[in-house]
Amino acid sequence: MRVALALGSGGARGYAHIGVINELRDRGHEIVGIAGSSMGALVGGLQAAGKLDEYADWAGTLTQRAVLRLLDPSLTAAGVLRAEKILDAVREILGDLLIEDLPIPFTAVSTDLISGKSVWLQRGPVDVAIRASIAIPGVITPHELDGRLLADGGILDPLPMAPIAAVNADVTIAVSLNGDDPFRHDPPEGPRPSAELLNRMWRSTTALLDSATARTLLETPAARTVLSRFSASAAAEAAAEDAAGELTADLGPVREADPMPVPRLGGFEVMNRAIDIAQAALMRHTLAAYPPDLLIEVPRTTCRSLEFYRANEVIEIGQELAALALDTFVDRPSGDS
Repeated sequence: MRVALALGSGGARGYAHIGVINELRDRGHEIVGIAGSSMGALVGGLQAAGKLDEYADWAGTLTQRAVLRLLDPSLTAAGVLRAEKILDAVREILGDLLIEDLPIPFTAVSTDLISGKSVWLQRGPVDVAIRASIAIPGVITPHELDGRLLADGGILDPLPMAPIAAVNADVTIAVSLNGDDPFRHDPPEGPRPSAELLNRMWRSTTALLDSATARTLLETPAARTVLSRFSASAAAEAAAEDAAGELTADLGPVREADPMPVPRLGGFEVMNRAIDIAQAALMRHTLAAYPPDLLIEVPRTTCRSLEFYRANEVIEIGQELAALALDTFVDRPSGDS
């Protein structure tokens, strides 16, 4: 099949895009157009340039300490992370490539913070387009380009279907990184993910920034302040889970009539969840206007937004989800939408 891809935003969950692309390539499908927001733009740009495997190999070597160094914390910029070191690594892999020279048509979607409009970047340096698309509000510094202040494409277009609407493809595939937790709904009919896969999606993840480790890496007061914003919320979450575990041990199984405990969220989790909710609403409108032939949903619980050291695991999850979705898609009776 000739496939047009829309790759959604979602931080480190975007590694799942790599797994989806790997599965498509393994099955012999040809990718003929890509549009991406945020991490979707990064993965999509690398795939369009033929450099995705090199990037995946590099990302698979990252540890928590390496990610901490690459995120480049700052308290003086318009975002707590500059992320230029990550972009330096991406630039080294990409080289001096222009979007208009790529073998696969590519669109990086960004947001103009001044005009409040979505911006499609379809010309110019690939690395600049990626930089403009990944600037998560309040987290990564916005990017100035041609007199515009550009930030994360997911602000207005978390799943960019419109840019691939005119691509000459047999199938359009959208990959959302904002899927529901598979344990909170009845699973659909058809092939189901393995228990091992679902357990990986469900289990709690460790905090990205461990304050003790961070102090050995960045001894400046500014760095410690930034790190505490992330580690404090994780500690509170872990304490809440421990308390819930003790209650369950003391009181036995929770009755169905008992209310679910309200989760304790730190400042970063509140902001991140608010963005997820807004993006989910925007995505529903996008899918209604531009329904894809196949939608692959990566659950929000796959990993935290800044857990960029979990590349290999999340890539594998993305590939398994893609395999299940493609098997179901191929097995549909002809005429099904």
